[in-house]
Amino acid sequence: MRRSVLFVHGTGVREASYKETFGAVRARLEEIRPGLEVRGCFWGREQGAAMALDGASVPRYRQTRGGTAEDDEIAVWDVLYEDPWYELRLLGLQPAAASGLGFGLPPSEEFLAEVTGYAPAPAVVEAFAARGLAGEFTEALRAVVQAPELHDAAATVDADGTEHRRAVARAVVAMTLALAFERGAEVSGIVRDALLSELGADLYAEGRSITGFLAKALARPVGWRGRYRRGAWGDATLPAIGDILRYQARGQGVRDQIKRTIENTPGDSITVIAHSLGGVACVDLLVRERLERVDQLITVGSQAPYFYEIGALVSLEHPETLPPGFPAKWLNIYDGRDLLSYQAAQVFPGRADDHRVDNRQPFPWAHTTYWSNPDVWNAVDAWLS
Repeated sequence: MRRSVLFVHGTGVREASYKETFGAVRARLEEIRPGLEVRGCFWGREQGAAMALDGASVPRYRQTRGGTAEDDEIAVWDVLYEDPWYELRLLGLQPAAASGLGFGLPPSEEFLAEVTGYAPAPAVVEAFAARGLAGEFTEALRAVVQAPELHDAAATVDADGTEHRRAVARAVVAMTLALAFERGAEVSGIVRDALLSELGADLYAEGRSITGFLAKALARPVGWRGRYRRGAWGDATLPAIGDILRYQARGQGVRDQIKRTIENTPGDSITVIAHSLGGVACVDLLVRERLERVDQLITVGSQAPYFYEIGALVSLEHPETLPPGFPAKWLNIYDGRDLLSYQAAQVFPGRADDHRVDNRQPFPWAHTTYWSNPDVWNAVDAWLS
């Protein structure tokens, strides 16, 4: 019996990335199964999302698509929501301030005593409580004053200490909002700035501008992630997000193209390897149509099980089950760090097998680096046997 493999790419893939990915997939399959016929289904060109009116729906698209610098303040908050201690850590890396010949406590000890003993004024407590953030504020303040990064930063404080107190205020506000975001709360930047002003004034750290050393250092981590305005952001994210939205609304074109490619693939039996949204489309296709030669399905980093569980899978709604004609062998490969990959075995018991891999990358890279992971190909090799 002659077997062929059809590779179906995922969301956001266009010509350059498809050629690279398909080349890697074909090369690895040639290593584990020499002589195996490998075909690809590139649906991104014909069925992928594109702006029909050249971005007319996006505010200031034409003016900003080239990558105008993002507002530094917003970029800083982008970092601090993920790592509230970042600014304090940077301050700790500065040269220690001159001790001078003054009387009393050294600036570092005085700063630590002020911050660790800080009790918010009633107006500050009320400002956070009025916005439903009292619990998060208390937790954030406790965490910041106990953080080792605070003590490291104190070693570089000067007699003025304003820059350090500002960093403390921003760390507390950033952590407060990050905790609020985790429970689904929505807090605007206007509210955030008002809270920072209240807390900053109470800590004698008035003002929220960031200049000099910190402005440059804080901007670096968000260089590729946050330094573009809306037009450039839209250009970067349109293929990935747009393909998903377009598929949910008009996915038949993708499924038809996959079906035609299957029909033109040689061999007595076909294994379909589908990544990400390609896996969703293949599941939908194989639920709706019985394609006799497709007896194996391998989904990689796919959202199909999740779509089914939340009622978003086009072809099948819970508690409906996979039809008898669906491929008898379904291997679902996922990475626990890939936030776009899901488990299938418990969602489709007896019909799907899960295989967890570790691409050893953070998200979103964890979603796109399966093809260089030997564990993926060991699982594929075993499945093809």
